[in-house]
Formats: sequence, C-alpha cells, structure tokens
Amino acid sequence: MPYDPVALAADIKRWGRELGFQAVGIADADLSAAEPRLMDWLARGWHGEMEYMARHGALRARPGALQAGTSRVLSCRMDYLNDSSREVERDGEKAVVARYARGRDYHKTLRSRLQKLCDRIEQAIGPFRYRAFSDSAPVMEVELARRAGIGWRGKHTLLLDREGSWFFLGEILCELELPVDGEASGHCGTCERCIEACPTGAIRGPYQLDARRCISYLTIEHRSAIPEALRPLIGNRVYGCDDCQTVCPWNGFARVAAEPDFAPRNGLDGSSLAALFAWSEAEFDERLRGSPIRRIGYERWLRNIAVALGNAPSTPEVRRSLLSRKNHPSALVREHVDWALKRHERLAA
Repeated sequence: MPYDPVALAADIKRWGRELGFQAVGIADADLSAAEPRLMDWLARGWHGEMEYMARHGALRARPGALQAGTSRVLSCRMDYLNDSSREVERDGEKAVVARYARGRDYHKTLRSRLQKLCDRIEQAIGPFRYRAFSDSAPVMEVELARRAGIGWRGKHTLLLDREGSWFFLGEILCELELPVDGEASGHCGTCERCIEACPTGAIRGPYQLDARRCISYLTIEHRSAIPEALRPLIGNRVYGCDDCQTVCPWNGFARVAAEPDFAPRNGLDGSSLAALFAWSEAEFDERLRGSPIRRIGYERWLRNIAVALGNAPSTPEVRRSLLSRKNHPSALVREHVDWALKRHERLAA
C-alpha cells in the first residue's frame, strides 16, 4: 500500500475543509442492512411518479455495482443556509422557494469541489479508482452519511447534526483502504415537530415519508396535475418546502453559509407571485440559467405559481395575474389557473 491509511484519512478531511466542505466522513460500502427498508418503501408506492427510484431498485443500496472495487465511501457535507427569515412564508402574495434552490445549482458546485478533492488525493498517492456523485446517481446518500458519522437520520428522513440540516451531501466511491468513522447516534428524542409541521401529512410517522404527498415532490418531481385535495395545503410554496426543517430545534444552531454560490439570485428570496407569473418562457430560461429550478421547465413553473396564486389573498392584482394566463396554450397550466380563479370566486361569494 503506497500510503498510510490513517494519515491519508486525516489529510482527506483537512483537504475537504480547505475546499469548503464542513465535514468529510468515511464509511464502508455495505448497505445490506438498509436495503429491506428501501425495498419496502418502493413496494408501498411512496415514490410516486419517480419511476427512476423503482427502476434502480436495490442498486441504490449496492455502491459496488456503481463503481467496481468500491470499498469506501467519502461522504462530504456542504452548508447552504442563506437566510433564516420566515417573513416571505407569512406573506401570501410572495413566492416561497426552498432555501437550497435560491442560488446556484448545487450539483455544479459540489461536483466541482468533489473532483478537486479527488485530484488532491491523486497528487498525494497517485491514480486510484473513484466516482464522485452529488445527487446524480442511485446512491443512499443519507444512509452513507449516517454511517460515515456526518449526522443522524431525523424523523423527517433527512440527515441532521447538532448544527441542523441545512446542508448538501456529496459522495466519492473509491477503492482506498481507509479507516471508517463510527456511525452517528440519533438525538431527536421524543420530538416530533417535523411530523406535526408537515402541511400535507407526508411524514406518515417517524422515518416514514410518503413522497406522493410531499410538497417538494409535488412541485418538483411530479409532472402531471397536482391533486386538487392537496393544492390548498401547498400555500405559497412554488418550488420545494422547508417546513419540516424550519421547525427542527437543531436548526436553531445553524449558521449562515459562507459559500457565495448559494446566495439568493433573481429575487427568489422575496419576489411576488404575480411578478414571477408574468415571466415569459425566455425570461424563465435566462433568469434561472444555472439554477436547479430550471430543470422543472416553464410549464410546471407556471403550474406551481397558479396554485400559489389560488391560495393567495383575493386582491385585484392576484386575479389579474391569473386571468392573464387563462388561455395559456398548456392544458396543464389552464387547469390550475381555472382552479385558482374558481377558488377566488368562491371566496368572494
């Protein structure tokens, strides 16, 4: 072995911090204990329209099938909290975008830093086999991060540590024989604030998430019409939902991230629904270039905002905004606009 495993593990963690990661942990690649829980979740159909989840199936629990020779996984954490204010959430005419999506697309930022970490390792020990991922492959990243000591799984199923949950995860699958870190112990106790705060009841119980009811799923992954019964519960959230994280006591210790890539852009931390609904498709493409929001496309963007406008206070501006899209070419958009207009008509009656 051309390196000292203990010394290299310490160096990797130091290099990771120098590259902007707040933590780097090391886990083995054996996820066999987690595989039954994954398969049960899929069997319940809780993945909704995310066919890729079912298509990959057990592959998510088998890192070695993604990268031959994988013996270790480097789990890396990067904080993204850019604003702790809830003023926007309380203003029904403003659009709420999940905090992680207000700045630059995290996939690009994390992939770049992960690659730099791999380059730094190669400089030290020479070429080695690896693959780096940032939410871009069928990997059980929360389980791997838990096993790597980065944090524990909260009852909302997200990863938590003593500084909260406002962070991204990235992984490097590799063949390096490094000492593994101990698994993180849980510290949620009897708290169930995340379960109680979920607007749609998507968290069915501790560690049980029915994605079909989750606002993040409905506004991002769900491609068809949003179920009518859930539309009023979405409120003014147009992309994602942070409620289960916002109420978590551990996030009271979270610090604003220093990473400039995650600073809000294009007014996504406080724009009015009407202003965003007025964007043309060309404006949507240009303003959201480099944003994770762009991947849902213009049609679903308008669908989401139409629902939020239907839940907004019944002001002349809100109604005019909806009427401007009443004859939109997309049947999906028209359906949600009609629902929103009828909702305001009922409120006015």
